[in-house]
Amino acid sequence: MVVSQISCGMTTAIVGCCSLFRFTTRRPWMTPPLRWPCSTTTAMPSRFIHMPICIKTPDGGTHLTGFRSALTRVINDFARKQGQLKDDQANLIGDDVREGLAAAVSVKLTSPQFEGQTKHKLGNPEVRGIVESVVGEGLARYLEENPTEGRRVVDKCLTSQKAREAAKRARDLVIRKNALDGSSLPGKLADCAERDPAKSELYIVEGESAGGSAKMGRDRHFQAILPLKGKILNVERVLQQPDKILGHEEIRAMVAAVGAGEGEDFDPSKVRYHKVIIMTDADVDGSHIRTLILTFLYRRMRSLIDSGYLYIAQPPLYRIQYGRRVEYAYTEEQKDELLAKIPVSAVPPCSAIKASAR
Repeated sequence: MVVSQISCGMTTAIVGCCSLFRFTTRRPWMTPPLRWPCSTTTAMPSRFIHMPICIKTPDGGTHLTGFRSALTRVINDFARKQGQLKDDQANLIGDDVREGLAAAVSVKLTSPQFEGQTKHKLGNPEVRGIVESVVGEGLARYLEENPTEGRRVVDKCLTSQKAREAAKRARDLVIRKNALDGSSLPGKLADCAERDPAKSELYIVEGESAGGSAKMGRDRHFQAILPLKGKILNVERVLQQPDKILGHEEIRAMVAAVGAGEGEDFDPSKVRYHKVIIMTDADVDGSHIRTLILTFLYRRMRSLIDSGYLYIAQPPLYRIQYGRRVEYAYTEEQKDELLAKIPVSAVPPCSAIKASAR
């Protein structure tokens, strides 16, 4: 219920988690009682009664705008001073402060101006500044004098902020998943002509340049190429934040290309390729990128591995040529063995070239 006690001074009452407290300012023309809900676990809509010269204004007006502005500013300032809001945290917004709040704002003025014939909204511009000043002054003083109750109010507002941010992340996640469920494929994917998943292959390659080389050397009838730019997100660090995982562009491209969803929504029967081949360079960066891709697939597409659809291409480390003969070595030891077998009289001289970037 709204605490609506009118007195000769401006009296504002606020109900916190378990106590009623008041602050008073000598402004005989305005009385805005306030009340926050006792429960901090249930989201409740805010309710405002605004009555300039005892006329109810359902659409608010300048007096309500000033009240809301002062309320948000004072609560944020108090939360910063008390250390409940850290330097790296964003300020509480109006919705966080007002969630569950019930208030009655009554102002008395000699020349009220209303917008429209219905008198549903007050339009006096000077009222906003006056209300903001009065509410800000009185509420700030009360919070300074009663820090315990003030901290309870801030705790309630912080709970509302966390709920709002969690709801936004969930909403964004649903939007991204709906986008991935569609028929659109990532623009960087060079798809194959074959539509039978059992006969199709997807090569996930490192870098745009490698993707160009792979596209020239592929058989476009059954081999698709998906180049990834740089190192993808390490999903092991953000397993509890699926919105961050799907917020990564390269991960979204992989999910869309495979076409079976991800996480709990992954469906092996919808996989578009029964051979998904990771093809990275044979250097340290390539090994790191391969590990990051494997981590994502293991954590978010485990059934792809269990179904036997995942492969790793092992590129040679060296290309060794002498005369017209070409050999490839996958390790330093293999390179040394091949070089030792080459006759000393080999013409022209042999060459060992690192093939990791080819």
